[in-house]
Amino acid sequence: MAATAKLYGPAMKSAFNGEINWTSHTIKVMLCTSAYTPDQDVHQYKSSVTNEVTGTGYTAGGLTLTTPTVNYTAGTNTLVLDGPDLEWSTSTITARYAVIYDGTPGTDATRPLIAYADLGGDVSTTAGKFTITWDAAGIITSTTA
Repeated sequence: MAATAKLYGPAMKSAFNGEINWTSHTIKVMLCTSAYTPDQDVHQYKSSVTNEVTGTGYTAGGLTLTTPTVNYTAGTNTLVLDGPDLEWSTSTITARYAVIYDGTPGTDATRPLIAYADLGGDVSTTAGKFTITWDAAGIITSTTA
């Protein structure tokens, strides 16, 4: 499944306050069920997220996004946050959302949310691979013009 993430509105506030560092902090991706309702305007920290999936092959808190990158293209005024695709191998889970957050701060009440991806419906695995393939243009793309 190809996924494009949407920024949580308060993520920009957290970034400018120095709470998020995409390339030097531990950026995590957790999975949530359809019972979670993302609120782009209000949800700022991981403590706002409910209904994280549980199941075989899934660890609470999700996976670390290894080698996240930031690129800016002057000709198109485009900022791209990207990273590798993710895989929970041999998992038995059902998820609707992938939530991206900064896992470096010490508590869920201080771990800033960055973005979420709606997987378009419940996606399930039974003793199989659960894969998130980020959009080829990047996980998050922003035009600054």
